[in-house]
Amino acid sequence: MIAELGRYLIALALLASLLQMFVAWRGAELGGRNAYARAGKAASEIAVLAAGVAMILLIASFLRSDFSIAYVAANSSIEKPFAYKIAASWGGHEGSMLLWCLILALFGYGLARSGPRDDGLRSRAVSFQGLLQTLFFGFLAFASNPFERVSPVPLQGAELNPILQDPLLVIHPPMLYVGYVGLSTAFAIAAAGLMQKTPGRILAAALRPWALGAWTALTAGIALGAFWAYYELGWGGWWFWDPVENASFMPWLLGAALIHSSIATEKRGAFPGWTVFLALLAYILSILGAFLVRSGVITSVHAFALDPERGVWILGMLGVSAVAGFLLFALRAGSLGEGDGFEPTSKEALIGANNLLLAATSGVVLIGTLYPMLLEMMGGATISVGAPYFNAAATPLLLIAALLMPLAPFLPWANGGLKNGVSQMRAALMLIPVAAVVIAFLFAGASPLAVIGGAIGVWAISGAVMDLGQFLPVAMARGQKLLVIGRVMAHAGVGFIALGAAADASRPPDQNVALAPGESVSIAGRELRLDGVSRADGPNYMADRARIVVDEGEGGVMSPERRFYAVANQTTREVALKSSIAGDLYVSVGEARLRSDGTTAFETRVAFHPLVWSLSLGAVFIVLGGALALTGRLRAHAPVVQRDRATKPAEAV
Repeated sequence: MIAELGRYLIALALLASLLQMFVAWRGAELGGRNAYARAGKAASEIAVLAAGVAMILLIASFLRSDFSIAYVAANSSIEKPFAYKIAASWGGHEGSMLLWCLILALFGYGLARSGPRDDGLRSRAVSFQGLLQTLFFGFLAFASNPFERVSPVPLQGAELNPILQDPLLVIHPPMLYVGYVGLSTAFAIAAAGLMQKTPGRILAAALRPWALGAWTALTAGIALGAFWAYYELGWGGWWFWDPVENASFMPWLLGAALIHSSIATEKRGAFPGWTVFLALLAYILSILGAFLVRSGVITSVHAFALDPERGVWILGMLGVSAVAGFLLFALRAGSLGEGDGFEPTSKEALIGANNLLLAATSGVVLIGTLYPMLLEMMGGATISVGAPYFNAAATPLLLIAALLMPLAPFLPWANGGLKNGVSQMRAALMLIPVAAVVIAFLFAGASPLAVIGGAIGVWAISGAVMDLGQFLPVAMARGQKLLVIGRVMAHAGVGFIALGAAADASRPPDQNVALAPGESVSIAGRELRLDGVSRADGPNYMADRARIVVDEGEGGVMSPERRFYAVANQTTREVALKSSIAGDLYVSVGEARLRSDGTTAFETRVAFHPLVWSLSLGAVFIVLGGALALTGRLRAHAPVVQRDRATKPAEAV
């Protein structure tokens, strides 16, 4: 009964989205404040309710271990812990698509309730959002329904991938989807504005908070995923330029560019076409990410599905969205208007330069991600593009963007003020060579790129501190303190990430050894001794737990595990971490090996990651900064165009 009701609810959500698209469009043609517009809002509410109840029913099916539903049987087992049964409801392809559609419908309702102030623009945006919902609910209903029955009904499920049975994976996918799907609102508003011939300044003001909220959530989702990869996969790293990681990084880069471009467009009317283009492209790259993860064209620990037929569906949705958006852009971009001119050393110019660097980085990542796939499709050799390409091509662009970032708040709009801005930041500039020398001394053998990256990280942090001291008093007087604090935290977060990445790139070589009880290994001035291995079975797995004694100033014991999940017939490594201000001591234990002398040794991986906490701190700063800036923006209720302030030398936002 639950499965049948779930299918009906998905069909209802599809029909409601279709109705939302048509009646909201008609409402926009009639001015936006009429019965059709209200019907569009009601349709969005129905879509949310139907999708929400369907999601609840799917979770209930997992909690009941209802293996008559194929998706439940493929991703759960009777022994699975309660929390992971809930997470499994979105841990596979079909359930994750239901969650995607639910979030998409929630954003559609959000647009209908709290969208752009202009009634016609809001109603048109709700209509475009209805189009996007229709595409995805159609895909869910006809190609990825999570409520399909299976016969005969198995007595036991096949189990969710064990590496996904982790506390972070309970919140990582939903947060990531809020970011991915949230960019649909920027797409819908941009497309609606083009259709309505809305001036660029008004359009930028309308889409900016939605883009900021989505980008903040996407940042949190990516950070959670990176931390999960760091401690769960046992590879000893936090970013691998995996195709699926790249798929989330590209819309993140364009989202960052969009936020800053929309500021320039709203304040000065600069880059209106570019801002709208970014709003369209960022969401299209989000759909491209869904295609990469779910089509089977790539192999990754992050991939959900290996079904080319579903990939064709997603490719079709990507095509419809891209054609609709870019065709409108080609026909109506001229209606966005043009802003006032500006000098090459103004705030607008620096924002534009950083936008180009972020967009270029996204292009570099796109080429490196798609090139192997396209080459193989054309009959070429099977190749992989790895970290050496991305580090050489993308990292320098990001470092230049980080180098320019702290200057922007100190430059005036329109009129050149580079000399004055540099003068104000003289103290921070002097820290760059000092930081480079210190980093080179502390991390002997660090690459020049790592030294430069660390120095730029220190520059960005010090620039953020000076930004806070310079502009917070003025912002408090204007009631804009959250906007300034948010900006400062986000910029400082970028600096902390640059510093942490530079330190981690300079870490000592990892040690991969076979240890018998009583034997030791040394790394970074620390000696680790394997004291013994004991059984530590869990509710749905068997485990060997090693006891590693750390001989250093503070001492301590580390307990990495090797787990075997019988239902999934899969082995995983559970990493042990010992954190300090200097960094993380990282240990994982693997297979047991019988030596020729009769002793048993265990494969052991030991690493030391200096200042890795700086990466986490940077991510937290960026997320909190984005949240504070969004809160400040919503509280301010600032006019769309503030002409009387547009020519002042330095704005708080």
